[in-house]
Amino acid sequence: MYDYPDFPRTGFVRLRSILAPEGPIPVSKSTWWQGVKDGRFPKPRKLGASITVWKAEDIRALFEDEYDDAA
Repeated sequence: MYDYPDFPRTGFVRLRSILAPEGPIPVSKSTWWQGVKDGRFPKPRKLGASITVWKAEDIRALFEDEYDDAA
């Protein structure tokens, strides 16, 4: 199983922590948002007018599943 050691297992994460180079998902912002719209990526939650987050568990499942599919 792939483990991205700096990525949290629980809680909420912002987009900058999800997308490369800081995060585990190597896609652009526009690709990410299109994937959210299409249902390929998890839906976000709004914590405020300018605060959008995702559940860390949902993102971790996304990149762990991707690695498992590649193996």
